[in-house]
Amino acid sequence: MPQLTIENLSLGYEGQVILSDVNFSVSAGDYLCIVGENGSGKSTLMKTILGLQKQIDGSITFGDGLSANEIGYLPQQTAAQKDFPATVWEIVLSGCQARAGLRPFYSRAEKQLAKENMEKMGITQFAGRCYRALSGGQQQRVLLARALCATRKILLLDEPVSGLDPKVTQEMYQLIEELNHKEHVTIIMISHDISAAVRYASHILHVGHEMFFGPTAEYIRSAAARRFLGTEGGEDA
Repeated sequence: MPQLTIENLSLGYEGQVILSDVNFSVSAGDYLCIVGENGSGKSTLMKTILGLQKQIDGSITFGDGLSANEIGYLPQQTAAQKDFPATVWEIVLSGCQARAGLRPFYSRAEKQLAKENMEKMGITQFAGRCYRALSGGQQQRVLLARALCATRKILLLDEPVSGLDPKVTQEMYQLIEELNHKEHVTIIMISHDISAAVRYASHILHVGHEMFFGPTAEYIRSAAARRFLGTEGGEDA
């Protein structure tokens, strides 16, 4: 049974549809990249899956033991978020909030989970450092560790390498690939880097005027890919 099934989904703002008839499913261990032109609705789709925005029509179904509060999310960073005045430890540990529920404190197990995820991301030495004093790549590792505190099952990543230099970008892709292959974490990632998408993803969802969902090998041969491969876009609406 898929972890996530999207059927006939229409989404947008204030009743204005920007993307319609979206259909796809994601199973445990998949690595799905969402690609498409600027403003095609990629980020809006991700926010709708997360329940941050209500769909206009269609259904979003969680299965295979996954619940809506077990999804890790790494959003695009704003300038204000990059300047957030908290320590690395505080930010990573805050990923356990859903687990803590109404408890006013974090349990020993939750603190241990935060430590383990910091070790996975190679940021243990920054625990007491202020988040805003870190480099862009280090900040993304912190946010990825935070997202992992929310889930062991599925991560939603919105342009996780945006603004990073080539070396750090490659390191981030390798971290995500390891989480998928070694930790068996399902990945759903929005990407404007189409070459990386077809290199790493098991499946591609192409949204916009032309829709496609299927294995990456099939996408490469599709009409949508022929018109889109080799192009790059910026941030999504």
